[in-house]
Amino acid sequence: MQHGFVRIGAAVPLVSVADPSYNVEQLIALAHRAHEQGAEVTVFPELCVTGYTCGDLLTQQTLLHEAETAIAQFLRATGEYDNIYILGAPIYVCGALYNCALVVQQGCILGIVPKCYIPNYGEFSERRWFTTGYNLRMEDNICYAGQSVHIGSYQIFHTGRYAFGVEICEDLWSVTPPSSALALQGAEIIFNLSASDEVTGKHDYLRSLICQQSARCMAGYVYSSSGYGESSTDLVFAGNALIAENGTMIASGERFSFNPQLVCTEIDLDRLRMERRGNTTFATAQADLYPKATHVHTVAITDCEGELTRRFAALPFVPQGDQLDAHCDEVLNIQVAALSKRLSHIHCSKVVIGISGGLDSTLALLASVRTFDRLRLPRTGIIGVTMPGFGTTDRTYQNALKLMYHLGITSREISIKDACMQHFKDIGHDVEVHDATYENSQARERTQLLMDLANRENAIVVGTGDLSELALGWATYNGDHMSMYGINAGIPKTLVRHLVHWEALHNYDADIRDILLDIVNTPISPELIPAKADGTIRQKTEDLVGPYELHDFFIYHFLRSGYTPKKIFYIACLTFEGQYDKKTIKRWLTTFFRRFFQQQFKRSCLPDGPKVGSVSLSPRGDWRMPSDASAASWLAECEEL
Repeated sequence: MQHGFVRIGAAVPLVSVADPSYNVEQLIALAHRAHEQGAEVTVFPELCVTGYTCGDLLTQQTLLHEAETAIAQFLRATGEYDNIYILGAPIYVCGALYNCALVVQQGCILGIVPKCYIPNYGEFSERRWFTTGYNLRMEDNICYAGQSVHIGSYQIFHTGRYAFGVEICEDLWSVTPPSSALALQGAEIIFNLSASDEVTGKHDYLRSLICQQSARCMAGYVYSSSGYGESSTDLVFAGNALIAENGTMIASGERFSFNPQLVCTEIDLDRLRMERRGNTTFATAQADLYPKATHVHTVAITDCEGELTRRFAALPFVPQGDQLDAHCDEVLNIQVAALSKRLSHIHCSKVVIGISGGLDSTLALLASVRTFDRLRLPRTGIIGVTMPGFGTTDRTYQNALKLMYHLGITSREISIKDACMQHFKDIGHDVEVHDATYENSQARERTQLLMDLANRENAIVVGTGDLSELALGWATYNGDHMSMYGINAGIPKTLVRHLVHWEALHNYDADIRDILLDIVNTPISPELIPAKADGTIRQKTEDLVGPYELHDFFIYHFLRSGYTPKKIFYIACLTFEGQYDKKTIKRWLTTFFRRFFQQQFKRSCLPDGPKVGSVSLSPRGDWRMPSDASAASWLAECEEL
């Protein structure tokens, strides 16, 4: 597929215990479906050829022979495909029985991977039948299903575009899963054939385990477990098909289904490689790694055509559903902990905040109120300053005053108009020319007032600028760009809006709630240009630099995922289809890259501020970039869109 995606599948067939001839027909049918859906690699459950719950029948020559015959039948049925399939079967080698995964393509067995960790607990203590493959050191190939095949637990299969490894069920639950060693040696996707029974509470733990291992390995993790048809003498198998990528579950099937299932989605190789490139701990762990994996090269797989089936969140910084409440509370607690530490360290009990009646200053104020309450300091130590200027509207002005009053903080009003008029006169600027000088003079006048007032009150200035503004450079240098502590610096604009909305609904009474909700619904504006004749906002930020939901999408996938402009454009067009056309997305994507590179000098001297998520622009830790780096390559790619 395009843009570094690879489509993979997790298949759960119906099973008839100890009936390989029935089972292989089910496997072949799902293999055909996987081929039709463009899955390059598809994994089936553990011992899917025989059924997992065969018990002592696994040692019977008849069943082992029928399993081998069924594998040969599968190879013939899928021989014309270059798709890869991973099947589970018992295999007898050199006097021992092994629980194995067979990796097959174009009618050939590329390799056989025996299970390393054999459980000795529960109703199916596999050590009764199987030997660990961990110590299996075969110099020669074995003959299976009429083919000469290498067998060994640590094998990495190279397709030409990516590499993958295989482990089986209990391997994942062990202290040192084989997938860890495989990932360190180059495997980017791990496939797990499993037969994990269901008990209350186990499923959530399993999902967590898969996500954690995919994150630890910085890999895709594709899991298929036995389902309907396995013996229910003592256990039930739910048929889990789970696909995770670097800590996130991106696709899952239906549990307890009575029908065969095939779950397909795309793994993002570019993002996985970005994670590994940026993580030196991963590279350090590669040294003196043992055991060493055998590397197997497959036939090149035909690239899957068609649209991406996987979808991306339009608001990647804003969790959805039940996670939102916990996330909002956690972000605010991070802000509170950060500001509390700074105030305690400098023995300060006062802060000064410029209150505009907009989103950013409102969030900074709410976080400060939480901080003072936590430290048991009087809220009067929070000095809110509204500074009306030439573009201040009555709506934001009144919201600022009412919010400060109802929160019980100290409120100050200082108009900047006279000071700015004097400044324009001093520098010879025409007040009727509403250019950058006109706007930035107001922003710097406000910052000077806040700084000087903080000195007078023995306080610190709490900054209000957010992550999105820093990425775009939408701040006046040494104006609203500067503070003594930037409490919102790690929070993007889309999340700021949700945080204020969440606080309004969860933590305040009707009077304050109504004010906060009106602030949420107010157009975003620096209010530096005179309002319209009807008193409404003339200068709307999103009309000038673009919608923040687009820019936050760009920020996340450029900084967090390492995507190219073409890839960001591609997924943005899919994500915002029907909301923004391609021309609009290209326009604002180009604006984003142009401004991001041009405005680095503002980020190189940011005040301290807490990191709250996986994306941060702090020049001290998370984003180190020269202020004069060229954007030519990124802008050239934007032009080609």
